[in-house]
Amino acid sequence: MTRGTRLSAAASGGSRGEALAGPDAATGARTWISGLMMASLLLGTGFAAAGARAAFAAESLLNKKAPEFTRRDLSGGNLDLASLRGKVVLLNFWATWCAPCQLEMPRFVQWQRQYGPQGLQVIGISMDDDPALVRGLYAKLKLNYPVAMGDEKLGELYGGVLGLPLTYLIDRNGEVRARFQGETDLKTIEMRLKALLSKP
Repeated sequence: MTRGTRLSAAASGGSRGEALAGPDAATGARTWISGLMMASLLLGTGFAAAGARAAFAAESLLNKKAPEFTRRDLSGGNLDLASLRGKVVLLNFWATWCAPCQLEMPRFVQWQRQYGPQGLQVIGISMDDDPALVRGLYAKLKLNYPVAMGDEKLGELYGGVLGLPLTYLIDRNGEVRARFQGETDLKTIEMRLKALLSKP
C-alpha cells in the first residue's frame, strides 16, 4: 500500500467515524443507557433478593434452637451459648456508632441486675471492627454483662445482621422465642422477657 493509499484509507475511515456521530451514535448511546439501566435493575433486584433471603432466614429461627457459638468476651473469658441452657438469654447485636443501640443498653444493664437472679443472662455482640472502641463504650456505660466481638460469620448464623440493634430472646431450652430489629419499644421486649422468665 502506497502512502497515498494509506492517506485515502485514513480519510475514508474518518468519514465513517463522522457518520457514526449522527443517528447511529444516538442509537448506540440509547442502547448503552438501556444496558446500564438493566444492569442497575438486576443489581437492585439482587440486593432485594439477598435482603429477603436474610429476613426469611432470620424469621425461620423462631421457635427453633438458637445457633450455638463460642467466643472470647472482652475480658478474655469464654462465652459459650450452649453453657447457658437453663437461663433466658437476651442476645443483642449492636455497634458503637448505633445511637438506638446505646439507648437500649443501659436498660439491659438494669434488667441484668433486676432479672439476673431469676435466670436472665444478657449477652452483647459488637459488630464493630475496632475492639478498642467497644471497650471504651463498655466502660462508659458500665455494662454488667459479657460482650464479645462479632463478625459476618456469626451474623450469618442469625440470618444476617442487616440492621442494628438486633435482639433475640432465647428460652431456657435454647430455643429462639422472639426477634426485635431496629429501634423497639423496650416495654414490649421486657414483657416478652418476663413471660419467658416465668416458665421453668
